[in-house]
Amino acid sequence: MKRRLAIAACTSIVAGVLLCADPALAQGAGKLEIYPSPPGPDYYSAHEDTFTVRVREPGGPWRDLYEYRVMVDADNPQSASMATFGMDGPVEVAVQKNNADVRRVEVRPGSRGVAVRLEGGVAYFTLDRPANLSVEFDGDRLHNLHLFANPLYVAGAPTKGRRLVTFAPGIHTPPDGQDSFRFESDTDVRLAGGAILKGQVDVSRAHDVRITGPGILQGGKEGISVLFSQNVEIDGPIVVNPKHYTLFCGQSSGLTLRNLRTFSAGGWTDGIDSMSCSDVHVDGAFLRTSDDSIAIYADRWDYHGDARNHVVENSTLWADVAHPINIGLHGNKETPRTIEHLVFRNIDILGHDEDDRDYQGAMAITDGDNNLVRDVVFDDIRVDRIEEGMLFNFKVVFNQKYSLAPGRGIRDVTVRNVRLREGLVNRPVIAGFDAGRTVRGVVLEGVEGPDGAIGREGIDLGAFVENLTVSTR
Repeated sequence: MKRRLAIAACTSIVAGVLLCADPALAQGAGKLEIYPSPPGPDYYSAHEDTFTVRVREPGGPWRDLYEYRVMVDADNPQSASMATFGMDGPVEVAVQKNNADVRRVEVRPGSRGVAVRLEGGVAYFTLDRPANLSVEFDGDRLHNLHLFANPLYVAGAPTKGRRLVTFAPGIHTPPDGQDSFRFESDTDVRLAGGAILKGQVDVSRAHDVRITGPGILQGGKEGISVLFSQNVEIDGPIVVNPKHYTLFCGQSSGLTLRNLRTFSAGGWTDGIDSMSCSDVHVDGAFLRTSDDSIAIYADRWDYHGDARNHVVENSTLWADVAHPINIGLHGNKETPRTIEHLVFRNIDILGHDEDDRDYQGAMAITDGDNNLVRDVVFDDIRVDRIEEGMLFNFKVVFNQKYSLAPGRGIRDVTVRNVRLREGLVNRPVIAGFDAGRTVRGVVLEGVEGPDGAIGREGIDLGAFVENLTVSTR
């Protein structure tokens, strides 16, 4: 049965949205929280039967999880699986691949150090803290299980002077006459585990908005849009197969994203796209996308201005198509912009697959439209596999399809402690455009491919590159 904000203790209505305090959410949960399954017909239409997944507190009874169907890989869309739960303390996990004989299992990213054993066709492992993982049997990365173990999201009492909107478990549609869920300034939005919002979430011309909890967003053009806004925090939601971007940030500042997860399988279904935004912090994301996982631009469409002060850390990126990280393509031909002070650290890249050489690069700076890109750091990046592509690609470009002008140049880029485990790859590229639009001050420290350190001789250096420093260990 569909319901709109099916929750308790509702006090008033603002802009068509109920303002409620949900006693069940305020009570929290124990050490292990199992979210309710989708109700009614959605139980069957959203279910994927490839896996049976169970969890328990150590030594306790096994409890079943609901396995959602998600679509991945725009080149040839495939149905994969996703299961999610909440935890506070050690949890044992059992994953069975149904209707199959299995010989091996791998849990990625490997940096999490999850030790898994295979007994009777069932994979067993223990988690001591929340994690976003891919469980893969016999090397199948298209029909895998994505397992999201969340921290417990415990809702406290409403904050004085702020609106509170809560979504209980169940199916929710936008208020009558609206095509999305829209939230105003000074609002706390809480998404319970098992809550499914069928529609886009919009924050526009607002400030001090918090959206928290492990609910699911599906069915919107974007998963979430943050436009012309300030001080927005988003922590915990899972965005399932949006028609366009997972999170679209336009001309906004003070955006904090924690534990945002997504899947996409269509054209132009980027993960986090930031246009003329500043002071953006992404922490603990898991983005499996069929276009760029993270893109940082200056001007595009209705959004204008420089882009600066972005930090992306402790996250997992997986681009079935295009770049895991892409910086700089869009700007303003008439009013040159600057994209600066960007940090990417402690990142696992689980995949990069792109057959078009112009769009390759697990880490890409494609500087166009009179942008100047400067002060970029890639630190402690673990690239698990490249199906087709290259490790990095730093170029000043005039893209025939998208550019209005070449970029103004790339300055001061540090690539430190970057390791590629496996894959058939093209050589990394560094190239300027002309004598006035150069790449200057790239520093490579401890960059390694499958066959060892990547030195100057392992890079395709184009013209107009100045002050390249390469240090191998």
